[in-house]
Order: sequence, then structure tokens, then C-alpha cells
Amino acid sequence: MSDGSTNGGAESGGGSYVNPDGGFERKTRYIPDRITRDGRDGFPVEPGRYRLITSRACPWAHRMILTRHLLGLQDVIGMGVAGPVHDADSWTFDLDPGGVDPVLGIPRLKDAYDARPEGYPESGITVPAFVDTTSGRVVTNDFHQMVKDLVTEWGDHHRPGAPDLWPEHLRDQIEEVSDLVYTDVNNGVYQCGFAGSQEAYEEAYQRLFSRLDWLSDRLEHQRYLVGDQLTLADVRLWPTLVRFDAAYHGHFKCNRHKLTEMPVLWAYARDLWQTWDFGATTDFEQVKAHYYATHRDINPTGVVPLGPDTSGWTTPHGREELG
Repeated sequence: MSDGSTNGGAESGGGSYVNPDGGFERKTRYIPDRITRDGRDGFPVEPGRYRLITSRACPWAHRMILTRHLLGLQDVIGMGVAGPVHDADSWTFDLDPGGVDPVLGIPRLKDAYDARPEGYPESGITVPAFVDTTSGRVVTNDFHQMVKDLVTEWGDHHRPGAPDLWPEHLRDQIEEVSDLVYTDVNNGVYQCGFAGSQEAYEEAYQRLFSRLDWLSDRLEHQRYLVGDQLTLADVRLWPTLVRFDAAYHGHFKCNRHKLTEMPVLWAYARDLWQTWDFGATTDFEQVKAHYYATHRDINPTGVVPLGPDTSGWTTPHGREELG
């Protein structure tokens, strides 16, 4: 999702996401099926069977891209990439030759959703999504569970030395921090951008920056959000930070400060970009093309900005001393 969704989602107009008080509300009913070791839902872990459909524009899909990258699952789980700009009904494969995904043989992700005999929930056509290549149908689009399952259910296929992103002794803390980040930051930028009233915007704005201040305080003396290691809490936060100056600061009116003006968070974000190679998974041009060209209710002209300057991402961050 960049919000990640189509079908009346924020990207295609946003009206259906705004409540009577002007607040943005995300539809949160996703396909509950899972890919597991025991195949309890009919979809066992099997290298090469499933195709992860993503978009480099979308922060929700970016979390799956990062997790797959960190765990070394590139040769086990194939990945399709939808283009950054889509229509009201579906993400499309316009980056591929002929506009068709080379493995699934479809031009639109909606085709894989429609292949589900039981249909799909109101969340719409979202990324990330797992598609079963044997049937051509979407298995799940529940991005919260999908990320965890890459860690737990696909463990036999992780690369040697892969980080434990969801260690059992830290799971309660990871969940607590991740929930706060999701509510106030990941979703908070959308609540600012799609607010239907001044009051709703100001409330979301204050929540967002209060939480960013809290995160800055937390990260001032520790390298990662939970414990002394990279976890899913960091994977949850980082895709929002990396999009902040390119999209959210201007496009969504999250403009108290740029990321580059928040010293602790800026150093933290650069650390993950460099130390864990998060930068290799990031495409600023696709990010900007998506937000500015798709959200015509916010940016009616569809003009995409040329900036910001992103060269600072490779400058020294100085956080090695934190451990």
C-alpha cells in the first residue's frame, strides 16, 4: 500500500477513507490466509512457489522488500514489482516488457485477486501480496502477518548469519513499539495528508510529531528501537522516514521539520541505509512519481518535484559508538 490500496482507497481519491469528522481511517480487513511450514491453510512453505508482488513506491510493500533482503530470501521467493502509478482499480505491471508480469502473465494485480473463488475483503487491491504461481491466485495481503511469517515460517531458508528480526525474548517490546509507530507515524502521515478538516489535520500533525520526538529521545542513546539489535520495529519505522522529505513533508503537510532537520532520526535512518544496505531497496523517483502523480485530490496538476537532494544519505552517521 502506499497507502498500498486501490479500489476507493486513499490513492484513488481518498473520500471513502475520511470519516464524518474529517479524520482519515484505513480499511484494515485483509486476506487472513497464511503461508506456513505445516500448510494449515493449504499453502505450505515451498521455495519458488510464491511470488511476492510489491511496489518500490509503497512503504508497506517496502517492509516486505526489506525483510526478504535482510533474510536472504531472494532466491527462494520471487518478486514482481508493480509500477508507481496505477489507476483506480489496480496496481499494474507497466515496468515489465509489454506491461505483463513475466511469471504470472498478467497485466494487473487485480487479475490475481479475482482468481480467488472466495473473493477478497474491502481493503481492495493492495501491495504487498503473495500470489501462488501454481493457481495464479492471491494467497494473502495481510502485511502485518506476512512480515512475521518471513521470519518464522521461512526460517529454514534464511541466509547464513541472517539477523533474528523477531527474537522471542523481545517480541512483546517489539509489538508495543511497532503498534505506536504504526498508529502515530506510519498511518499518521496519511492522517495528515488526507485529513478532511483543519481540526483532524492538526490533531494528526500533533500526534505525528509528538511520536517522532518520543522516538528521537528513545534513539538518542541506543542504536535500534528495541534491544541492541535490528528488529521488525526498525523495519516498521524506516520506510516512513526514508519517504519523509521526498513525499510527506510537502505532499502530506507534515512540515514542522524535515527528517534532515531532526538530528537523531536522520542519523538513525542513515545508519540503516548504510549498515544494513537499506538504501539498495529504495527508489526515490518511484516514490515521488507515485505520491505526486496518483493523489490528484491533493496534487491536482500531477506535477512531480525534482528534489530533494538525496546525496546526504551516504554521509557519516556516527552511530557506531552506540553499539
